[in-house]
Amino acid sequence: MWPDDFAARYRARGYWTGQTLDHLVDPARSSFASRVAVVDGDRRITYRQLFDRAQRLAAGLHAQGVRAGDRVVVQLPNVAEYFEVIFALFRLGALPVFALPAHRSSEIGYFCSHTAAVAFITEHAELAPAAGDARVILVGDLAGVDGDPSVLPAGPQSSDVAFLQLSGGSTGLPKLIPRTHDDYLYSVRESATICGLTPDSVYLTALPVAHNFTMSSPGVLGVLHTGGRIVLAPRPDPATVFPLIERERVTITAVVPPLAHLWLDAVAGAAEKPDLSSLDVLQVGGAKLADAVAARVRPVLGCQLQQVFGMAEGLVNYTRLDDPDDVVLHTQGRPISPDDEVLIVDDDDRPVPDGTVGHLLTRGPYTIRGYWNAEEHNRTAFTGEGFYRTGDLVRRRPDGYLVVEGRAKDQINRGGEKIAAEEVENHLLTHPAVHDVAVVAVPDPYLGERTCAFVVARDGTAAPKLSEVRTYLRERGLAAYKIPDRVRVLDAFPVTGVGKVSRRELRAALRATAS
Repeated sequence: MWPDDFAARYRARGYWTGQTLDHLVDPARSSFASRVAVVDGDRRITYRQLFDRAQRLAAGLHAQGVRAGDRVVVQLPNVAEYFEVIFALFRLGALPVFALPAHRSSEIGYFCSHTAAVAFITEHAELAPAAGDARVILVGDLAGVDGDPSVLPAGPQSSDVAFLQLSGGSTGLPKLIPRTHDDYLYSVRESATICGLTPDSVYLTALPVAHNFTMSSPGVLGVLHTGGRIVLAPRPDPATVFPLIERERVTITAVVPPLAHLWLDAVAGAAEKPDLSSLDVLQVGGAKLADAVAARVRPVLGCQLQQVFGMAEGLVNYTRLDDPDDVVLHTQGRPISPDDEVLIVDDDDRPVPDGTVGHLLTRGPYTIRGYWNAEEHNRTAFTGEGFYRTGDLVRRRPDGYLVVEGRAKDQINRGGEKIAAEEVENHLLTHPAVHDVAVVAVPDPYLGERTCAFVVARDGTAAPKLSEVRTYLRERGLAAYKIPDRVRVLDAFPVTGVGKVSRRELRAALRATAS
């Protein structure tokens, strides 16, 4: 939690308003009640209908024993039920733990056990055994979870933790990020303003809806805050999303760089061009967008590019919609808030001048002060003054805009999906033929980075081939995007002067091979 003096300042400056997330769909905002909030295929759900269903679901979950402060792992695809579930939990003061559709038994088991979850809501019946003691509720059974909202207890306080998101951390399984109603709603409101959302905005959810980018930058919550309409895409491929953009007259959507590249190529190569004339803004974030790709957005898609650089822990940067091309094409934006404190430091935490690459540290009214139930990790992830060590390498221009230059942590960014090398290594070390393993990033023009597992085999055994590694990790329940793209076998690893595996030399070897 924030120190008392910081919290008082954020309230005094109007950042924290006392609102809670469940009120985003409150029909007391009468002008929104009859408007369509969510489009899911042929289903068109109004704000009133979403509110009523969330209230009844909250009562049904309460009758099943879900209480304020309980954790509920939520793993749902881009479907309308996602909104019913999260707003029901917000109303109860229970904490959604946002798993992604790609997660499998390894991750789900960890989330359920680490949070002592009371329930697991999913569409994947085969993952039920991973939930342990948590009650499993399949999405198809949600209609039967119903109750009388009049018996619901009082709702949460705005200073309460609203949910737990997943970090893209570099060590082991993801850390859990506690976001409060106050801090998250500040980010949502300001993002909606910066991104120009109005009641006429139509937002296409192409990425998984539980991603922080898709939720709040400005994302689906920003759209609900302004009374706009959310259109859910079951898949992000051009054949799926282009007809949705045309049919629903989508005005804004968000993608990661590989998807931007794919969409651009699809439009450029189409004999009959799709009608994307309603699209005003294409947001790109999750990883750095190459300048050459950024330059194609307006000529090919006919819309404004907005670069977004942020993290689920807090800090979000945007290029503004009225920024000149030099800024939009070559930077990753500037922070939301005048109280976003940004430090760029060298390896010894000494500030570096503008234009110099350094480590990004930050604190502010919507950046957490610690991970959930991770006291030891927090001692290194945060400074004594409460600055979060993001792990990003950036340089700041004189105008305050940031340019992302890379990562300092052992984390791989595969098309916007963050992979902790240590987590994959821990799985591979259980293979009977693997003596040691190091997973590193491989530069890739399409995804930004792919993964390569360097393997040292046990004496007297043959190292597993790529196909064996993939099968083994799938059987251990690892999400598909974390499975290495390449495997290379070494007799021994290069080491640093203090005896640690030199990942820098391993990356250099990969670059030399590629050249």
